[in-house]
Amino acid sequence: MIRIEVLIEGEPDILPSIKLFEFKDEDEAIFLNVIEMVKDKLSRNLRLNTHETLHVFCAYIVSEIRSGKSESQIIDNSSKILTSDNVLFGVPETLRQITFNTTVDNLPKRVIRFTKPIPIMNYIMRDSKTIGITCEKQR
Repeated sequence: MIRIEVLIEGEPDILPSIKLFEFKDEDEAIFLNVIEMVKDKLSRNLRLNTHETLHVFCAYIVSEIRSGKSESQIIDNSSKILTSDNVLFGVPETLRQITFNTTVDNLPKRVIRFTKPIPIMNYIMRDSKTIGITCEKQR
């Protein structure tokens, strides 16, 4: 059985949200199918939305927990899973901090927190005059 409660904290002006991923043994095949579809999407250089991104992180955590990795090992490698080129615009900002309360199989419950798991690109805002945009007041 897999049960993952995810607390998502993004931009400071947006309230946190919670998602629940719960799969009994017979439903785990559905979860794995979703992961295969997401991998296929990535192989075609398509970008993931927030929900698909959360599935990738959940699959990663389940895999690492089952292989006996510690929380610190799981967290240390989290920023290598996806880049900003793998996800839609705004997803890294939406997922600034993710807390996973996980129960996998009969193993003890674990709490794993990713902070900035998808490196955020630095954006440079340019003055509108330097890029040829004019804003005129209409009369």
